[in-house]
Amino acid sequence: MQERIPDESNLAELTVRGLILGALITVVFTASNVYLGLKVGLTFASSIPAAVISMAVLRYFSGSNILENNMVQTQASAAGTLSSIIFILPGLLMIGYWSGFPFWQTAAICSIGGILGVLYTIPLRRVMVVQSSLPYPEGVAAAEILRVGSQDEEEEKAGKPAKAGGPGLRDIIAGGVVAAAFSLLSSGFKVLAEGFSFWITAGQAAFRLSTGFSLALVGAGYLMGITAGIAILIGVVIAWGVAVPLLSVNSVLAAGQSLPELATKLWSSQVRFLGAGTIGIAALWTLATLFKPMVQGVWSSLSAVRGRGEVSDLRTEQDLSAKWIVAIAGFLLVALFVVFSYFLGEAAPDLKGFGFWGLVAVCVIFAFFFGFLIAAACGYMAGLVGSSSSPISGIGIIAVILVSLLILGVGSLETGFLDQQGGKLAIALALFTTSVVIAIAAISNDNLQDLKTGYLVGATPWRQQVALIVGCLVGALVIPPVLELLFNAYGFTGALPREGMDPNAALAAPQATLMTAIASGIFHNALNWNMILIGVALGIALILVDVLLRRTGKASLPVLAVGLGIYLPPTIGMTLVVGAVIGWLLETALAKRAAAAGVDAEKFSDEPRRRGVLLASGLIVGESLMGILLAAIIGTTGSASPLALVGGSFEDTAQWLGLVVFVAICVLFYRKVLGGTRG
Repeated sequence: MQERIPDESNLAELTVRGLILGALITVVFTASNVYLGLKVGLTFASSIPAAVISMAVLRYFSGSNILENNMVQTQASAAGTLSSIIFILPGLLMIGYWSGFPFWQTAAICSIGGILGVLYTIPLRRVMVVQSSLPYPEGVAAAEILRVGSQDEEEEKAGKPAKAGGPGLRDIIAGGVVAAAFSLLSSGFKVLAEGFSFWITAGQAAFRLSTGFSLALVGAGYLMGITAGIAILIGVVIAWGVAVPLLSVNSVLAAGQSLPELATKLWSSQVRFLGAGTIGIAALWTLATLFKPMVQGVWSSLSAVRGRGEVSDLRTEQDLSAKWIVAIAGFLLVALFVVFSYFLGEAAPDLKGFGFWGLVAVCVIFAFFFGFLIAAACGYMAGLVGSSSSPISGIGIIAVILVSLLILGVGSLETGFLDQQGGKLAIALALFTTSVVIAIAAISNDNLQDLKTGYLVGATPWRQQVALIVGCLVGALVIPPVLELLFNAYGFTGALPREGMDPNAALAAPQATLMTAIASGIFHNALNWNMILIGVALGIALILVDVLLRRTGKASLPVLAVGLGIYLPPTIGMTLVVGAVIGWLLETALAKRAAAAGVDAEKFSDEPRRRGVLLASGLIVGESLMGILLAAIIGTTGSASPLALVGGSFEDTAQWLGLVVFVAICVLFYRKVLGGTRG
């Protein structure tokens, strides 16, 4: 295996071709993550597929090397993180404050928050990456992929035969083509259904059995793993096997209302708040368990900013200079004042003097300095549990509560402010401020993972930091038009752009819905506290179960995932479970084959696992890009189903056809991953 590139080496890293390739990958993966995040509330880590694509493309150019490939994946990794801004921004449409996504305001918030996330974690690199024993799971995995790919390329140049059938770009493309074709047949041509649903009634108790046929969700579930999959399944059972039936028994059918319609309404208006309570307490518990390292991270960051950190002249130890960090941060602070002044001034032109500037200052200072503390906290969380498992939603919940209370206090000093636009302005200001904090938190997670990868392969830190800033800028330019496109085509839960649109086809945007409900509830005192408190009590009970399971050392119960299972539509939750089960079946089969061959299970499973990750990433990217393409067609034509080849009478047949094709593709995925094993 290739060793770490030494300090004295001067290989090309931050190249023009690498920046262009990184930008193209960033565009694709940002769009994919925005679509997936709005649909299910999850995003996928883009570092590993980006590294694979980079190695596959740059190997045809002379002078390509592991450090250049690392820069490409560093830049592209912004796609999996900056897109977390969608966890809050759609709320501005849900409350009716925005009717679309203003390009420059949206792009400015994304870019400012993202770049601040990079800057705030630079002082933490030495203490958290170099001197720390934190595992950084995604960062270590990306470094391993880069090393393996670099070694294979060197062996090929030396005349050694290439490893046939190894995981690579072809797997991403294969997964993408299959998912895109299935999505076109289902969402576009309508010859295959998008899901399967079956109702069971016992008296007035309604039970729902359903699953979606989304291959992107299968891929996301596969990457998520069986532990989280079981937790989501428990959440689905709690929602549709317990809560909805109990509520439907004690409810009265309206005139002309069917039992399934009543059950769906009860889930939407009450049971989802049960899930919200569970998600909220689970997120707070996760943050509480990380409190000590979070405090250490904040202290380390403050010490580094005060100039107490070590300074080294080695290439692999050179960060962006303190002067540059302070200069860029100062510029971004001014930019935040400009953006917030425009945001508030446009909505409340009559607001002047202390009231106006007091609110702007409170929001900007909160986002700027609370974001700094959150960046340090997220750095430790990323190192401990990985970026994918870091509770960004929990941070968003805490931020939206704190900033709502701040605005409530300051706004009460200005007569009539809290009542402007029916209270929408105050809620919108809270959501807008929280969006900056979420962007900072997400990129802070990602930056330290990338710096860990760079440290392991021998990259130059300041070049990585520049590459990630470029990634933030590219992602910030991509996010607004993709959000606008998806909103006009599908709408969001509670926010449809046109009359007559199917609310069942709207994108769920679960985190945005939850945080909007919290902010609205604080200003209007209208939260469904009964169901939320029941959800909190349920979450506490599940946390105790999780603690007991972890003490056995054999199992765990991610409570946040249980809450998502309650909160998400069952067609989403159960499809994620399908992907997780496929992953578990593959792990079991690989373990049995390794035992039969008498070889080390971890080494034996390494290649098929990588192939599984790449295929799953391909499924996500393929369906997401097709979803965006269909959104463009829908938006252009104004028709909900412009490509439909069949009518409503074909619905039952399409459902069974969809099930058959969906199962066949899942079996094919399983066999493709398992077929790559060699003893």
